[in-house]
Amino acid sequence: MDLKGAAMAVLISILWGANTVVIKMGLEEAPPLRLAWMRFVVGGVVICLWAWATGRFAGFRVEPAEWRPLVLLGLLFSVQMTATNVGTWLTSAAHASVLLAHFLIPGDRLSLRKLVGVLVAYSGIVLLGARQIAHGSPTLLGDVIVTAAGVLLAERTIYLARAVQRLDPVKLLLTQAIVGTALFVVVSALVEPAPTRWSWRLAASVGYQGVLISGFNFVVNLALLRRYRPSALSAFFLTQPIFGVIAAALVAGDPLTADLLIACAAVAVGIGLASR
Repeated sequence: MDLKGAAMAVLISILWGANTVVIKMGLEEAPPLRLAWMRFVVGGVVICLWAWATGRFAGFRVEPAEWRPLVLLGLLFSVQMTATNVGTWLTSAAHASVLLAHFLIPGDRLSLRKLVGVLVAYSGIVLLGARQIAHGSPTLLGDVIVTAAGVLLAERTIYLARAVQRLDPVKLLLTQAIVGTALFVVVSALVEPAPTRWSWRLAASVGYQGVLISGFNFVVNLALLRRYRPSALSAFFLTQPIFGVIAAALVAGDPLTADLLIACAAVAVGIGLASR
């Protein structure tokens, strides 16, 4: 990992760390699935502009053998985003940051040190979950759903790391945006009768998620996965729960409880051990 790669990895970690707070803000104005398709529409436009500006649309076509892996990626990403938005809607932004970050541990060959790192990180999640159960916290269901989203996030990261070696990044990014938009528009229309409150708060949330996360972060992340091993990148991504908890405290006013801080530290230490 060179200096440029490390700097970009830390930058997108900061943006991703604050994303749960931004999602939480948007969920106060729109239901989870509706917020997701708004994000995908903006992200798709950003990706198209990037592809056009860099000449990546020249000779662009999807080969017959590419349809299956691309559609599977789009479905996997859509399910993961559903769980992320619904889970964040039901829990706090700080909890979502810590729970999602646990699954950034790389899926490379398991050594004793990596196994210890996984167990240390998982202990933080167990602590957080045990406290929620003991106190009958209303965020418990959201924590469970966000944890499921974390599992899907780990699977998608591994899938992307392999797919980006043989498929055009534009195809990967546009598939996620197109499949996600189509699914969420239909399902949201069927199951989300709540009205949308159009506001600057919603515009800022959708803009952040669409331009910075679905656009900039996804493009940079694919470029990094193409050049570096996922295990090397995860050492830098361990900062995400820290940035997420700080952003949740500063912006959303989430309390910095002892169990939350311990869980955050355990996840960070565990990912650090696993990715050394």
